[in-house]
This record gives sequence, C-alpha cells and structure tokens, in this order.
Amino acid sequence: MNRIKGYISIWEASYRWGVSERRVNQYCAEGRVPSASRFGRSWAIPEDAEKPSDPRFQEQHRDSGRTST
Repeated sequence: MNRIKGYISIWEASYRWGVSERRVNQYCAEGRVPSASRFGRSWAIPEDAEKPSDPRFQEQHRDSGRTST
C-alpha cells in the first residue's frame, strides 16, 4: 500500500476510531475531518486527526424552570 507521509488511509482511520470505512468517508465528505484532502478517489487524513464528535450527543439544553409531575 502506498502511503503519504503524515497521513493515514480511510481504513486506518476507521480502525483507530472504531467506525466503518463508509462512516469515515462520510466524515471527510461532510468536511468534519479538518485538513483531510481528496486524493484521487480516496481521502488523505492527517495522522493526528481526531474522530469528529457526534452532533446527536451534544449537551442537550433543558428548560431549568420546568418541573416534573
């Protein structure tokens, strides 16, 4: 496998982050992996890139004045 110094493949990122290769491809296509570059039909992902956070699990804002009955 050809490697670009300082970058990892989608396969390597999926292994490190514990998600599918398809999901990593989606992260890159959506611009959620900073400094990821399109390289032919694949992506070059910086070695130090961190897994993007999942917006579904961001801190949920609750109405503090609301009481449960």
